[in-house]
Amino acid sequence: MGAISGIDWASEWHEVHISDELGRPLAARQFAHDEAGISALIELLRLNEIECCAIERPDGLLVGRLLAAGIPVLAIHPNQLKAARDRFRAAASKNDRFDAMVLCELARTDRHRFPALAPSGDETLALKVLVRTREDLVEARVALANQLRSQLEAFWPGAERIFADVDSSIALAFLERYPSPSDARGLGEKRLASFLARHGYCGRKTPSELLGRLRHAPQAIVGELEADARRAAVLGLVAALRPIVCQIGQLTSQIAGAIRTHPDGPIFLAFFRDPKSVLTAAGLLAEVGDNRARYPTNDALAADGGQSPVAVQSGKRTSASFRWACDKRLRNHISTLADSTRHWHPWAKRLYTRARERGADHPHALRIVGRAWTRILWRCWQDRTPYDPSRHKALRNVLADRG
Repeated sequence: MGAISGIDWASEWHEVHISDELGRPLAARQFAHDEAGISALIELLRLNEIECCAIERPDGLLVGRLLAAGIPVLAIHPNQLKAARDRFRAAASKNDRFDAMVLCELARTDRHRFPALAPSGDETLALKVLVRTREDLVEARVALANQLRSQLEAFWPGAERIFADVDSSIALAFLERYPSPSDARGLGEKRLASFLARHGYCGRKTPSELLGRLRHAPQAIVGELEADARRAAVLGLVAALRPIVCQIGQLTSQIAGAIRTHPDGPIFLAFFRDPKSVLTAAGLLAEVGDNRARYPTNDALAADGGQSPVAVQSGKRTSASFRWACDKRLRNHISTLADSTRHWHPWAKRLYTRARERGADHPHALRIVGRAWTRILWRCWQDRTPYDPSRHKALRNVLADRG
């Protein structure tokens, strides 16, 4: 076994600790987070013929540079580092250099417990960027929409109820034109009909019905200054929401195109019937990746996706608890797969129904279905073969029971 390194990364500086196979220190240096510093860091690792490097994150610029230099990287979760500090607390107080040493020792003594990062290809990484950016924008849209909804409920509930979603394009256009009750004082059926036609409203409600929603809502009593302030707040929130909604739509189109041209795209798309589920399929592909060495077993995929419970044993008592430590994004995508298929897939529907009959609540039943799907997903992914219902033995048994 050769030299081992631990890196405590930061936004401005990186602490590096290098030791030999017996734990004897070989180098301990600090490098700036700039091109000269990162180049010098990698050169130091090369000179010491580093076998592997431990760091607290699985991605980022520094991790990418290490992998590009051919250096195996072990991603140590911050909680694992925190739990290991007490083993070396007598040696030094907690600081960045100390953390780099602890990471180095974890890699030296427990390397077999931390699999090396298995990076995906460029197409998958590009898809991952698109999917995660869209998810972040959706989160921002939901937060802003809740703020907008709160403002409207406080002084103009009708405007919040007139359309199904307050952050839809037609609702934002309406609020931009009529941000307060005083602005809509002269709004009638003809004017509303003209407005809907200009903005391409495709809903099923007539102008009369929409106007009824607006007028039948309760009326708030607010002062003139407060009304002006809330009107300004509505306009500000609408202005913030409009570009986000637009960008989400553009990213959705890009994601749909990217997964359909991805080599593994057909594998993940085959698990969904609704064309709108392309986003979940893309999210699954982005999180699972295309490096088959990352998940050597279906159990590894299920655990990382939060679909398998954690066994807790104390004496003669053994229980299963919810798995908190997992890839939260992957867990959400697998849960969406389970939730969508339970409505139309006979096998998934039976699994879900039987789980509920045994007393499992809805989230638990979805995890049971999700765990079953991860076995099939992993097998298809490893074999590079799209899901084929005709080869699904459990599904054939369900169909045979139905006659």
